[in-house]
Amino acid sequence: MFDIGFSELLLVGLVALLVFGPDRLPGAARMAGLWVGRLKRSFNAIKTEVERELGADEIRRQLHNEQILQLEREMQQSIQPPKPLESTPVVSENPTPVNPPKPEQP
Repeated sequence: MFDIGFSELLLVGLVALLVFGPDRLPGAARMAGLWVGRLKRSFNAIKTEVERELGADEIRRQLHNEQILQLEREMQQSIQPPKPLESTPVVSENPTPVNPPKPEQP
């Protein structure tokens, strides 16, 4: 992230020692560490919340798309009735007998 080498850290430490003095430098470093920790935790909490919301939005979008696809399938099935399979015979509701009886003559 940041390209800070040992020489830059040493320079920052010397400037902090000159500004705060040897008595207050440990307390200032401790406070800086606490603030950095709080900032990291808050950024991580915000990041996880945003990721969770994005994930929830993605799930909602997928569910909505699946519902649309299901409705589309239902509409296509209602428009085009299913074709009968070729291997199964089609049976009508009023079957005709194979050998119909002959009418009686008077």
